[in-house]
Amino acid sequence: MKRTSRDIRTANRYEVLRQIIATSPTSRQELAAATGLSLATVATLVGELLDLRMITEVGFEDSAGGRPRGLVAVNASGGALIGVDIAETYVHVELFDLGLNVLARAEEDMRPGESRPEQVVGHVAAAVGSVVAQAGVEAARVLGVGVSVPGQVDRTTGIAEYAPNWDWHDVPLLDLLSEYIAYPLYLDNPLRACAVAELWFGAARGHGDAVVVNLGTGVGAGLVLGSGLHRGVSNSAGEWGHTTLVLDGRLCHCGNHGCVETYVGAPGIMLNLRELSPQSPLLHPEDQTATIDALARGVAAHDPVAVKVVRDTARYLGAGISDLVNLLNPEVVVLSSWVAGRLGEPLLNEVREAVARHALKRPLAATEIVLSPIPTDPVCLGAATFALEGSLQSVGQRSAKRTLARSRTGPSS
Repeated sequence: MKRTSRDIRTANRYEVLRQIIATSPTSRQELAAATGLSLATVATLVGELLDLRMITEVGFEDSAGGRPRGLVAVNASGGALIGVDIAETYVHVELFDLGLNVLARAEEDMRPGESRPEQVVGHVAAAVGSVVAQAGVEAARVLGVGVSVPGQVDRTTGIAEYAPNWDWHDVPLLDLLSEYIAYPLYLDNPLRACAVAELWFGAARGHGDAVVVNLGTGVGAGLVLGSGLHRGVSNSAGEWGHTTLVLDGRLCHCGNHGCVETYVGAPGIMLNLRELSPQSPLLHPEDQTATIDALARGVAAHDPVAVKVVRDTARYLGAGISDLVNLLNPEVVVLSSWVAGRLGEPLLNEVREAVARHALKRPLAATEIVLSPIPTDPVCLGAATFALEGSLQSVGQRSAKRTLARSRTGPSS
């Protein structure tokens, strides 16, 4: 799809604000160098962001003998953003200031069988209401709500097209949410959200090519290629969890057999444990979180069953990641989301060894494999950036309409 000049302007405005958030305070000259935009373009975009009160002037820095350079910084109190992480077992919501600092959090547990759209929407509405009340922000200051939902989504229509773990098909999620939430809403999925969070604040920052492996109930890969988020032609890129790892293997929710997700997602890890030790006290049959937590504690205590389950899981995961390394030749592979966070370094070490056995030496030599360093929920953080991007787009549209109206009515007297 061809990008219009307005799309390019919005993208440039977003990139300049992203750099200011990452490096406040900073000068227009530094922003031009970091973004590759001309100094004149940066000056214009900075002026727009100042008018929107998203950033503020914060004085000058000395430049060796020349004119002092004006510094700008993000105006953290200039607005609020909300990120929503809808997962298979919980809804987690965080409210951020414009510096992407967390001001409030809320979580709603979702028990098995609570996955009907109206039930999920009720949990989201309750959690969003909670964070706004906790932070005490005025409704007018909330610039938008970014909503991440597993599966394939249409960002334009706000429809969750396919979520295999819930058997959702063409659910008009944003329309349903808009009945309870008055703020602007923006939809995407956790693969993109995690990738953006790592690109802004995490292990992918400063890297042009990165893969963010999302390990939760579901599994996928957020892709950063050529310094930008790679979405694919229908916003479906990254469904690595539904690539075939074992021919004629385990049945997956998507209807195929042997998908990566069935061996390294939380239910797959539970099955790895059940096959190894059916009566293991580590296994909590109806509780993914409790099982993964028990495995993490077991590995720390050198429990042989826990150690073997994590090793076997890492073997599958390593084989899958080596495909990504060979195919995409990334600078960094980041293990993200709650399963990676709980299993931590023991899983990472086993994965590195497994990838080394399968990946080609040349691409592997250029790739670092790390755990996500983001201390908060990366999906909420990434979803909040989608709300920020959406608010800048709507600002651009409003500005264009005002310009058009002025051109039609002529100069004001």
